[in-house]
Amino acid sequence: MYSIGEFSKLINKSVRTIQRWDYTGVLKANRTKTGRRYYTEKQLNEYKGIISKDASINIAYCRVSNRCQQDDLKNQKKYISEFCINKGIDIGEWYIDIGTGLNFTRKFFNRLMNEIEHGKIKNVVIAHKDRLVRFGYEWFEKFCQDHGCNILIINNEELSPAEEIVKDLISIIHVFSCRVYGLRKYKKSIARDKELC
Repeated sequence: MYSIGEFSKLINKSVRTIQRWDYTGVLKANRTKTGRRYYTEKQLNEYKGIISKDASINIAYCRVSNRCQQDDLKNQKKYISEFCINKGIDIGEWYIDIGTGLNFTRKFFNRLMNEIEHGKIKNVVIAHKDRLVRFGYEWFEKFCQDHGCNILIINNEELSPAEEIVKDLISIIHVFSCRVYGLRKYKKSIARDKELC
């Protein structure tokens, strides 16, 4: 996110020129809640010719926590496919991750964020909000909006604050109980290896 002053220096134009472009529609500014102009990385790249305004595609993103959830993965794909066909959305690529929603080092999640940052993605279609991330969804949504990308959530159920807290707590307990179980298995294998030595 760049202020008008920062953006003017990056593209070597005066602030007055950029203000005029905003008024005439040559290069429209985004606005903060207080009405201040700002520009995104996507707009900078478009101006420099790094990306085309029409170069963006639609991505379908699916995630399950572990490999045992293949049925859930198939359901997500079917759900998204039907939604996109009904809405006339052409999916350019499918990104599928296996890992928890608390893990921000997922391969396709990181690729997705990188491509959004470079203005390559127009829409991300997900079955449920928590398929993208378990926590901090609003930050990622704002990040996408700032880079010209929309997140389309098919099942966007509204939960009460109490229900959201319960769901978040269950997610945390599930993730850490899996890690504890994994550590126990790891300790047992180390103990077996020591006995063999």
